[in-house]
Amino acid sequence: MTLCPTRRADAAALLVRSAPAAPTAAVLLLHGGRAEGPEPPPALNLPALRMRPFVGAVTRAVRGRGVLVAEVRYRHRGWNGARADAAQDAETALARLREQVGSVPVVLLGHSMGGRAALRAAGDPAVRGVVALAPWCPADEPVDHLGGRRLYLLHDETDRVTSARQSWEFVRRAREAGADAAGIPMPTGGHAMLRGADLWHRRAAELTAALLSHG
Repeated sequence: MTLCPTRRADAAALLVRSAPAAPTAAVLLLHGGRAEGPEPPPALNLPALRMRPFVGAVTRAVRGRGVLVAEVRYRHRGWNGARADAAQDAETALARLREQVGSVPVVLLGHSMGGRAALRAAGDPAVRGVVALAPWCPADEPVDHLGGRRLYLLHDETDRVTSARQSWEFVRRAREAGADAAGIPMPTGGHAMLRGADLWHRRAAELTAALLSHG
């Protein structure tokens, strides 16, 4: 497909990896980052590289179903407090996607800070659900916008960077807000999801494809 030109700053928020001629749905992937970091992500960005196998796994899982697969790119390396820069970039990417292909259903797949950004942006009417991998879910992270959304939070309880306990608590609060939310313990992988990586890739892709199958 041919994407329409946009302003450079806006275009940078959406990096299309695979696009059918007439998309009927989309998956946006969001990589991790830092709590604080006003600088742009570096050219060699390890959190972004960590998501590349997930791009491939998702693309294979939805092949032949008219699904566009893209990555959300950030202006800044960190979340940066109340600015919530990564969540803003997710919202910008959703807007750019809507301009390019119309109002198609979207699944957000995010890791760590990207999982938090995906959950924060899930109130967008196009978002059908979220798959969050070892997400960063502070105790005060809002949930009221998640009613009617399907959420899967995957976490290894040995993760020393983000807290699985906080993920399970987020699931509980999201359910109270009306979300169809599930916490899925992963047997290994820590935060970087390197050990047992194939299981992380496969399960994330399967859940993403399943979310796109729900009406």
